[in-house]
Amino acid sequence: MRCKLINCSSIAAISAVLATNAWAIEPESIRFGDGLKFTPTLKTEERYDDNIRAEEYNTQSSWVTAISPTFKLSTENRNSAYALTYSLDNENYASSHNDDHTDHHVDLDAGFQFDVRNKLRLNAGYDKVETIANDDYIDSDNGNIVPLGNSGEPAKYTQTNAGGVYTYGASSALMQLELAADYQQWRYQNSNGFNDDQEYDALPLRATGFYRIAPKTRLLLEGRHTHYDYVKDNDQNSDNNAVLGGVTWDATAKTSGTIKIGAEQKSYDNGYYNDENNSTWEAGVQWKPRTYSTFSLNTNQSFQQGTDGAGAIDSQTTSLSWSHAWLERLSSDVSYSYTSNDYQGTSQQDYIDIVGVGLTYQMRRWLDIGVGYKYATDDSNEPGQSYNRNIFSVSFTAGL
Repeated sequence: MRCKLINCSSIAAISAVLATNAWAIEPESIRFGDGLKFTPTLKTEERYDDNIRAEEYNTQSSWVTAISPTFKLSTENRNSAYALTYSLDNENYASSHNDDHTDHHVDLDAGFQFDVRNKLRLNAGYDKVETIANDDYIDSDNGNIVPLGNSGEPAKYTQTNAGGVYTYGASSALMQLELAADYQQWRYQNSNGFNDDQEYDALPLRATGFYRIAPKTRLLLEGRHTHYDYVKDNDQNSDNNAVLGGVTWDATAKTSGTIKIGAEQKSYDNGYYNDENNSTWEAGVQWKPRTYSTFSLNTNQSFQQGTDGAGAIDSQTTSLSWSHAWLERLSSDVSYSYTSNDYQGTSQQDYIDIVGVGLTYQMRRWLDIGVGYKYATDDSNEPGQSYNRNIFSVSFTAGL
């Protein structure tokens, strides 16, 4: 489930919508009849992690070997496109083989342009994931907070989603309307029923209206509603409602981006937790001073589902990244992110800083070599929840 449809922007082109895999390499595809293409890629990575469980005390380090193949089957014609993508992430820990695991990801995407005014995007996804980090962390695929496992056991969970985005209005029209829905299911497979209280079904709904004020600039008004239905912990059954307004612009001079600001309310069905109200925002801006250099700023604030006795988590994240191509085949990436998590109804507060640097060399059209370093720290007022973590990596990404 690589993209939450409920937060996806309007469809610029059918083919672009289905480009869910962003490769630095330029892989060739095996072509079959009727426009069907098969695109395999393989990433292998060796990394050293000095705190694999993200622990404050009794830290454990390990070399980690990761193998991640991806297989994409796709086809498109003038008015529609389809893609089936399967990938797995196999990780082997040299000092802790009990933590070896394989994650699986499946995505089915379809895009339709019925005419100049009517477009539809559909997505269904399934993820089976384990994480051995012994902290609440933000899942990079979907922005949700994932709780820890049972007595050192990895958190084992599956995510399933099915949804779509319907867009009415031509891309150059004065007004456009987007309607989105995305059914989501979270289930855990930890021993002794651990994390069963975190299992839920959710149905996010979104409606966004756009009004063009310039050739490449539009105002927007957005409404969201999500109902959370927990399998066992009925105290967390709740509704999230949000209204946001903002602006979006496309490649105006050297910048492009979207800014949304509004208010969010979380109300619980049975009153066990106090209802929450807060401001909410989402912003993503890109600045390209040169064609080979890009700065990206992203920030958001919203309620996340609660863990560790909290009904909700007021989460705020800001990240800044810089990508630069020094030579035709040599590029670098530098990033920094800051996250604050305020566990509502408890005293726990976490402040997480992550710094990353990476260098990529394209040896061949079909082969990249990358080296990277990431430093993460969590400053928590909850005993035993703080940690420092250093990760060094070297990777190879190959295609046909």
